[in-house]
Amino acid sequence: MTYKQNKIVQFENLGLLSYQQAWDFQTQLFDGVIAQKNANRNLADEDITLTDNYLLFLEHPPVYTLGKSGKPENLLISETELIEKGIEYFPINRGGDITFHGPQQLVGYPILDLENFFTDIHKYLRYLEEAIILTCADYGVEAGRSEGFTGVWIENRKICAIGVRTSRWVSMHGFAFNINTNLGYFKNIIPCNISDKDVTSLERETGKKQDFLEVAERVKYHIAQLFEMQIVPAKLWDKA
Repeated sequence: MTYKQNKIVQFENLGLLSYQQAWDFQTQLFDGVIAQKNANRNLADEDITLTDNYLLFLEHPPVYTLGKSGKPENLLISETELIEKGIEYFPINRGGDITFHGPQQLVGYPILDLENFFTDIHKYLRYLEEAIILTCADYGVEAGRSEGFTGVWIENRKICAIGVRTSRWVSMHGFAFNINTNLGYFKNIIPCNISDKDVTSLERETGKKQDFLEVAERVKYHIAQLFEMQIVPAKLWDKA
């Protein structure tokens, strides 16, 4: 079978959306791309259709998510306390351990058929990290990687968590970049099962609150450049 690459990526910023709604929606998009690939399997080369790619940006109300290899004991508060504080909690199917999502944290969910770009999960993770590193540099902040850990770091302070799932080279889940995030929520967990490092935000590192949408645009620009993709606005989510 000849693989026809499609580097056009449909993009929507969904704003503030509950974790369950976002998880269901990205799963729907993910399953749709898998279905496209399955349909192409039995076609002659001339009949093969292009597979879709999506990029979702959003924020979540306060929520803790635990990856499939995570340790539940890294959540340091009880179910009663979660309810009292208005925080949701979800064990999910991405890689990694526990992390926090909340307002003014940019969450990015790329649902990409990586066969449209490259079939290398390590490279995929490094490109997501690099997009955040370059964005931090745009604001005068020197960020990088920490040996043995996924994500983006400023010395021993983590500014962006990354956890993904892939199947048949299709990705879901993604990154969580702390822009003006309330870092107090991280005191209730051992983030990513790392107890000897801190969590930070772009606001903390620059000493001032940042324009959230402007930062998001910088992240989107760097993702497009790194992946050599064409990002086009689309109406994907029907909130009705």
